[in-house]
Amino acid sequence: MIISRTPFRISLFGGGSDYPKWFQNHGGSVLGFAINKYCYISLRPLPPFFEHRHRLVYSRIENVSSIEEIQHPAVRAVLMDRKVEYGVEIHHDGDLPARSGLGSSSSFTVGLLNAVQAQSGRISSRRFLASEAIRIEQQVIGENVGSQDQVWAAYGGINRIDFQRDGTFAVEPLIIPSERQKLLLSHCLLFFTGLSRFASEIAGKQIANMDQRESHLHKMVYLVSEAEQVIGSPWADITDIGELMHESWMLKRELADAVSPPEVDAIYEAGREAGAIGGKLLGAGGGGFFLFFVPPEKRQAVRQRLSNLLEVGFDFDHSGSRIIVYEPEA
Repeated sequence: MIISRTPFRISLFGGGSDYPKWFQNHGGSVLGFAINKYCYISLRPLPPFFEHRHRLVYSRIENVSSIEEIQHPAVRAVLMDRKVEYGVEIHHDGDLPARSGLGSSSSFTVGLLNAVQAQSGRISSRRFLASEAIRIEQQVIGENVGSQDQVWAAYGGINRIDFQRDGTFAVEPLIIPSERQKLLLSHCLLFFTGLSRFASEIAGKQIANMDQRESHLHKMVYLVSEAEQVIGSPWADITDIGELMHESWMLKRELADAVSPPEVDAIYEAGREAGAIGGKLLGAGGGGFFLFFVPPEKRQAVRQRLSNLLEVGFDFDHSGSRIIVYEPEA
């Protein structure tokens, strides 16, 4: 039995510049952090006593005779790509729902890769897990996904990630004293909107509009450096992050109509009226989780105004994807 634990993430700035169509021409940068909410993947070789050869348990159950029959695209792609020849049983458990803007799909892919590699007796580096997950999602499955989620899932931490035109990436951990980290965290409120969406569809619309929104994306990338300066400078006013988030969200919602439907606009307006400085819908848009940047003295007012939404507390994750159970012969 192998069990991997892989974090979800919160992307603060630069989202959109991690799509290959953009960074292969302009370069890209994002800033954010992994959180202590996780995707758990358990994997074991399935004994040959069943009618089926492979068993998958996630939001549905699949019992199939061949890998080609598997409906889950990431599982099918990873098992075929890694040339898994034995029968497997795979279970997925997540702390938060899928299709919610926290990078859950990429956490799944990274976690599954980590487990399959461990079952084969291989230790996987963070760079290997991130790079392979990017390749599988973008090239093997062919989804409209960026390249940041896989990196945070593999690395964890509070980082700036730069994407080069040649397709490589560099991960720069932000050096932040613990008190500054606590201050940043004390200004964050995370709410679940209850709206789910297929990120690949919304991302496809953003990608199609990139040529008409170049100025927006250049500005969003510029805000990464501004935010990095604020977060990393003990003398800087941390509330400036809220102002930058508001500016970034106003730019992002213009990338495609589907990014911010009326229900999302209403949530954001309510949060701002109650005292939030800024905020953003996480992920490609359309639904999922909303992050607000709120002065501590205004937190309760925002909570009361958005009491119809589910608040989720969180902390930072600094470990990235890990194998937490390693019993390959069990």
